[in-house]
Amino acid sequence: MGGASEREGRVGIECPIILVQSPFMFVGIEHFAIASPDPQKLADWYASRLDFQINYEYAGNYFVRAKNGAMIEIIPAKGERSQATRQTPGMRHIAIAVDDFDAALDNLKRKGVSFDGEPYTNEGNRLAFFQDPDGNLLHLIARERPLP
Repeated sequence: MGGASEREGRVGIECPIILVQSPFMFVGIEHFAIASPDPQKLADWYASRLDFQINYEYAGNYFVRAKNGAMIEIIPAKGERSQATRQTPGMRHIAIAVDDFDAALDNLKRKGVSFDGEPYTNEGNRLAFFQDPDGNLLHLIARERPLP
């Protein structure tokens, strides 16, 4: 047909190639990053306070892993930190899952962690907010029922 390529249905008309992707291509969050003025100090804090494991380090970057496999990469910060509240745009907190809320709360208090207010219950979930040494907002959470 006068030099038509294999992708042309008729001479001069381009037919798109459709690629089918597996619905399982995206499997979850592997890690997220926190920029810190002292990455090693912050990694040590997550290990000593929250029982995370420092599982990888390279060039001043630290990966810490929770018992459930979730990871945080702690990288060297550049520049000044902007002031953030619980609802300013951007990532706002890290929820730390616990299986025994009262024991986890007491454990952190014994390790010198200060909480932002009293623990409370919201829709059957127990929560208590606190900050890491860099001022990143975290909270303990014990869910009454797992989310769907």
